[in-house]
Amino acid sequence: MIYILQKAVSRPSEESDSMEESKADASELLPKENPGPVPLSVRRAKQLISLFTMVQNPNMTHLKLGEVVVLPPLWIRCDGSDPEHTYWLGAEPLKAGNKIVGINLYMVTCDGPTAYKTCFANLEELKMQHKILHHSSVVTTKGFAQYELLRAAAIEDTIVEPESSIYVDITWNTVDKILETPPLISAATLNIALEPGDPRSPVYQLYRELQFLLALAEGLKTGVTKWPEPLEPESAVELVQEFVADLKKKLDGSWVSGNRNGMEKIRCDTEAVDSSIKSIFSERGDLDFAEQLWCKMKCVSSYQELIACFTLILESLEHGEIQPWIHHGSSSLLSKLIQQSYHGKMEAVSLTGITPIQMLLEIGLDKMKKDYVNFFIGQELATLTSLDYFISTSVDLQEQVHRVQKLHHMLEIMVSCTVLLQFKHESLFPWTHSHPEVWKVDISSGHGLKEVKTMWQVSTNPPVEHKMSNNTGLLSDSTVNASIEEKTYFITVVKCSQVHFR
Repeated sequence: MIYILQKAVSRPSEESDSMEESKADASELLPKENPGPVPLSVRRAKQLISLFTMVQNPNMTHLKLGEVVVLPPLWIRCDGSDPEHTYWLGAEPLKAGNKIVGINLYMVTCDGPTAYKTCFANLEELKMQHKILHHSSVVTTKGFAQYELLRAAAIEDTIVEPESSIYVDITWNTVDKILETPPLISAATLNIALEPGDPRSPVYQLYRELQFLLALAEGLKTGVTKWPEPLEPESAVELVQEFVADLKKKLDGSWVSGNRNGMEKIRCDTEAVDSSIKSIFSERGDLDFAEQLWCKMKCVSSYQELIACFTLILESLEHGEIQPWIHHGSSSLLSKLIQQSYHGKMEAVSLTGITPIQMLLEIGLDKMKKDYVNFFIGQELATLTSLDYFISTSVDLQEQVHRVQKLHHMLEIMVSCTVLLQFKHESLFPWTHSHPEVWKVDISSGHGLKEVKTMWQVSTNPPVEHKMSNNTGLLSDSTVNASIEEKTYFITVVKCSQVHFR
């Protein structure tokens, strides 16, 4: 736990002169945006750090504070108004057992934005400054670089701003110069943040199907179903009519073999998936009748259309016009009716209320469960036993859908790891020679409680959220001249000093 100290946001007075109210600008009546964290002046922050240090000093017996209680570290937001542009001051008690033996004091300064790399420090000078400040003869250095592989940016022609991002963090020992390229022996860590529903995802179409399943499950519970907007050129009724007509031809023996490949190619849920993942999320070739029907009906856009589709199917089954096959073990209502049709007798089903919604939900669930199982087992990522929890039918339909949703989250991660991040040496090499989002070096000396560090960092984004751009002598935009655009940088320095209690 740590304490973070910042200025309280003052609220406007509830009382105001009636004359002033009548003259108030209309814009003042609009809700005001949250100003965010408000920092203290550097002078005030230093006073509070001194007070914190004094309270933690067990030698201050004249203050009659009683037994000293070790407080959590204290960090204070600063406004950067001093010449060094200080944005944080911190104090962290040093403990030996239960005894306080000193305080680590931190100062975080930041300059920028700037496009001038001549503003960057010299590593040898930084090391010498550290040695002089801490009276040390030996220092060690450790490097860190962060590269952005997938940007969390707004998608063109959408109002959604996805939060998906992928970064690679690289660390190494012994830094020779500022902004050096990480050596090949560096350690790399992937930081993956995936937001379901990101249109850039290769499995976005699967996500849309899953959202439809969730909507159907919610409709069973609340009685109100949110139908998707029509996206296909043909309606679900037209697709089902074509599907049934093809099955009738097949049963009558009038099936044209020349069209076999085209007619049997099922528009299943992976058809719209990006071609880059077809090799790992391949289209199953064993789709039964119910699964193929789901592929046609997943675009149904109204309750009336849903009833029309199932009416056509049930009438065809009842009259023996089609004799479809289904997978063994399916427990959906439609599968039971199909099995009954084999014997020429089907129980009457009233397509009213929630019955048709439940029927569609059941066949969609069966289809997507088999798809996910096929992927995870085919990629040797799981066994059927380990997936049993996610595909179990012993719970209600709503819970089954939510368990399938968990499988989709795992699929999103796996696809990103196996497709977007196929890190061969020749693929990774260009990234390490591009501009990193963050590059820093830690200079340290001492050991244990006496270890102290100096950190120098350059980044493309402000490292502190309450920083106000200081444009004195620096560029505040990424434009260097009228025609050339360059990256701008923020330079951050963290210095540490120690106060030891005798």
